[in-house]
Amino acid sequence: MTGDNLMKSHIILSNIVQRTNATSMAILFIMYMILAPWVSAQAAPLPPGTTGIKWNPGHYYTIQNWANDDPIYMAKVYKELQATPALRGMQLRYLWGWLEKSPGVYDFSSIDKHLAKLTAMNKRLVIQVQTKSFEADWKLIPDYLKAPKYEGGAFPFRDWGSTTIDGRNIKLWNPYVRDRLIALFKALGQRYNSHPNFEGIGMIETAMGQSTTPLTTAQADKWFDNLIIVQQKTRTFFPNTMTIQEINYPREYLKQITSAMVKMGGTLGCPDVYPDEPGLNFPGDQYSPPGAYKYFSQLSGTVPIAPTVEKVNYLNTRGDKKGHVPTIQELLVFARDDLKSNYIFWQRVPEYVNKVLEVMSYNSQKTTASGGLAAACPSTYSSCIRN
Repeated sequence: MTGDNLMKSHIILSNIVQRTNATSMAILFIMYMILAPWVSAQAAPLPPGTTGIKWNPGHYYTIQNWANDDPIYMAKVYKELQATPALRGMQLRYLWGWLEKSPGVYDFSSIDKHLAKLTAMNKRLVIQVQTKSFEADWKLIPDYLKAPKYEGGAFPFRDWGSTTIDGRNIKLWNPYVRDRLIALFKALGQRYNSHPNFEGIGMIETAMGQSTTPLTTAQADKWFDNLIIVQQKTRTFFPNTMTIQEINYPREYLKQITSAMVKMGGTLGCPDVYPDEPGLNFPGDQYSPPGAYKYFSQLSGTVPIAPTVEKVNYLNTRGDKKGHVPTIQELLVFARDDLKSNYIFWQRVPEYVNKVLEVMSYNSQKTTASGGLAAACPSTYSSCIRN
């Protein structure tokens, strides 16, 4: 329920009260008690002309996207958030196809619901718009994008040597696909940029996946050119909100994307915290560019750094499983000290949630609002808004 609608509801109730008897007033009191939580969940928007960026670094949950609206799962999430001061909020992931039903027709009701709940708890929301799926049957894109104008909208990919389709990625080299994605971010910016508890918005990893039909060099180049354009537009739609781009592979495009993110004042994320992953930790040489993690340590203090601990990171320190099973503290230390993180998103996996919460209860995570993570305002920001 929007603030305008709430105001109209109170005006209507006030007018009725003047003409009703005691019984009706009792009914109205019950109605008010229903409306009251919605009122308390509203937050005053940032004043027009505000130039600072919302800045509340620290530890956040990442929710498995199948669970966004699972009442049993989410009830546990909110209980844990309420009981754990070191967790400042959560990140929710939404497939593009979930948010846009037809051209320019959007459904943000799930985002609204969770933002209201988090606001009432003085917690914060980050969302990720997923333009890459990891299951072949996920509804990645709106149906209209499957038309010839958009070249079908998405391409299937698989692992090296496999014949099984692992998921799909959008055909971002297509200018019409790019423009529809920009339109989505514009609608999201108009709705959420000024909300003080809407902490950030991001896009999924740069790894495109091994297309079943190999992409041409021109397609790959244009894919990254258009990704930068989408991020540039998103910064204008969210002038007071952190905008995140996850980076991992391919390494030959990372300098281009990180340079652009620095110039526009964006945020660098990563879909994995792998302390021993060779490709991500690669220092670079005359033959091959450095891995993603090198940009994090170099750009710390310039742009926000916000990696995610995924389920696979709890299992091994390397993606090929040739490392070892890390402790939660080990993952935290690597993300904090090596990656110089301002934000860490911890995927809430039932098998590991108690271990994460135990580490969140340590004094090193409770003595500062940022949970021990770097908290200085990045130099690319004109100023930071802390609340």
